[in-house]
Order: sequence, then structure tokens, then C-alpha cells
Amino acid sequence: MKRYTQRSSVVVEFSDLPFWKKADRRDLFYLGFGLLVLTMVLVSYALGSLEWLPYDPQEIDLDMLMAPPGTEGHLLGTDFMGRDILSRLVLGTQAYFLPGLLSITIALTLGSLVGVLSGYWGAGFDTAATYLGNLLDSFPRLVFILLVVAAFKPDIYYIMVVVGITNVPVVSLLIRDKILSLKQKTFIEAAKALGLRNRTIIFRHILWHNCRSTLIIQATLGMAEAILIESSLSYLGFGVQEPTPSWGNMVQAGSNYFMQGQFWSSTAPALAILVTIMGFHLLGDGLNYILEGKRS
Repeated sequence: MKRYTQRSSVVVEFSDLPFWKKADRRDLFYLGFGLLVLTMVLVSYALGSLEWLPYDPQEIDLDMLMAPPGTEGHLLGTDFMGRDILSRLVLGTQAYFLPGLLSITIALTLGSLVGVLSGYWGAGFDTAATYLGNLLDSFPRLVFILLVVAAFKPDIYYIMVVVGITNVPVVSLLIRDKILSLKQKTFIEAAKALGLRNRTIIFRHILWHNCRSTLIIQATLGMAEAILIESSLSYLGFGVQEPTPSWGNMVQAGSNYFMQGQFWSSTAPALAILVTIMGFHLLGDGLNYILEGKRS
């Protein structure tokens, strides 16, 4: 059911239907699967922080080397040092969760700032933002990350700062385009005519009411990217270092035994990476259609 209202000679369309009735089954499946993955990540992070784990993730048991899944007391088996894989998988969420949030915070905060400056005020700000975005896009991210690792140390927080900075142009472009679209509808001019302050227009009416869904979607996609980058760099030895568990270094350690038929120590973290990244991407895709009415 739709209703129409007229204010100041402008007809605005509203929908009385809740979002879950406007979405189709595919979007609801995407949303449900993504929320399930997000819940599992949060629960795993909480369990790891509280140390509510079946075993000490760094405890070595020489009598249980490469125990297969289903071994008594070890649901997913053990690795080449007899450490419980399930406990290390749960604790491995800490390798990317807080660093991923740092990356997302940097990208959304700086991206929103640059987008507002270029879209709301325009002129020289728009030119500077475009130049900055082209400069960051022209520099390969992997090379940038390796330079940071060489200059400092293989610290995942330094790496995620780089990831956050390189994602600023994407967010700023989305915010800029949203503001330019609002300007075409005389939204901002009308707000100024009513005497609203610039900060009220920017923070409440632009960012909160009109860009909130866009920022949420970018946050889900940013977390998926953070997991992929952290896992890849840890696999290569530039991210989280042993004995601290990370899904990436778990895959790397278990890959040496894969061709011997002992595949579970690398398959379990690889599946965790796959399912988690897919969950965050599907969550962003579902939200993109439900909140923005767009297909990714």
C-alpha cells in the first residue's frame, strides 16, 4: 500500500510496507545469511576475548599431532603441533576484527569528510578531492602495504590503516554523488532557506538521514575486504605471526600436509575465510537492494 502527501507543492511518495515485505526472497536470504555470519563472528570474538575455549590455542600436545576431525575432545582435529583447530579458529577472529573496524572507521570518517567538502561546497574542494583520489588509485595498494611493512614491522594495525586510507576515495565519491543528487532536488537550498545551520544540514539531514544506509553497506563490504587482506598477508608471512592464530597462517601451516591426505588443518580455516567473506558480501548486497533499491 502506498500513500501520497503534498507539501509545498511537492508530491512525495511513501510506502507503508516494512522493508522485509518490500524485499524478495533472495534479498531476505542474503540478509539472513549475512546476519548469521556476523553473529558467529561476534560470538567467536567474545569467546576468544573471555578465553571460553575448549583448549588453550597455543597448547602443544605431541601425542595428538594431526589428529583427524572427530577425535575425542577435538571436533575439528589438531594441527601439526597438536593444537586444537577449533580453538584456534575461534581465536583467529581477533586477527581481523578490531583491525577491520579500524580500517572501516578510517575509510568512512575520512571518506565522509572529503565527500561532504567536495559535494556540499564544491569548487576547489572538489578539485582537490578528485586529485587525491586519482593519486591513491594510481598507487598499487599491495606495494603501499609492503612499503609500510618494510618501514615499520609486520603489524596488522599498520596494514589496516593503509587499507582504510586507500578506501577513502570510494566512500568520498559515494557521498559526493549523494549530495549532488540532493542538490538537484533543491533539498539543501530549502534547508538553508529555513535557516538551518550547515552542520545540522550535513550531519543530520545529509549523513544521517540520506547517507546512513550507504555507509552501513560500505562497512559490511569493508569488513569482508579486511578479512581477505589480513588472511592473504598472514598466509604470506606479512600479517599476524605465529604462534598467534590467524586463519591465514593456519592455512599456510596446514598446506604442507595437504598432499599427504591430512587436509583438515588447512581446509577448516580456508572454509572459514570463504564463508565469512561471502557472508559479509551477501549482507552488503541484500542491504543494498533493501535500503537503496539497487542490485550490486
